[in-house]
Amino acid sequence: MEKLNKFFIYWFPILLYCLLIFIQSSHPSPDITPRWPYFDKVLHFTAYALLGALFLRAFNTSQIKHQLKLIFTLSVLFSSLYGISDEIHQSFVPYRTADVMDALADILGSAFGVYIFFKIKIGKHAKITKPGF
Repeated sequence: MEKLNKFFIYWFPILLYCLLIFIQSSHPSPDITPRWPYFDKVLHFTAYALLGALFLRAFNTSQIKHQLKLIFTLSVLFSSLYGISDEIHQSFVPYRTADVMDALADILGSAFGVYIFFKIKIGKHAKITKPGF
């Protein structure tokens, strides 16, 4: 029962958030243009910062939680790969396109979210065990 609770508290939010991103990117882009340039990049950065933080939060409850470099790397990697896969997905959606700069914003946002979540929630209490990643 504890594993099921852990799944719903830490991993289910990731699945739900990825589903929300997928649904949002399955619709045509809004016709409204932002008032300032690169606003869509800021949205990508922010969305994937949250996804990266969610991954780090979940990995921090796993059996590898003391291998900080590994959970940091996996969190950035998984959230970034989801961002890249979402850009590929958008290339098949009518009136949407894949954009390398959006993917870059996703990757940078993922790394930023993982770093900030680490600094705020994990870094003070972290203990590294050997062998490290």
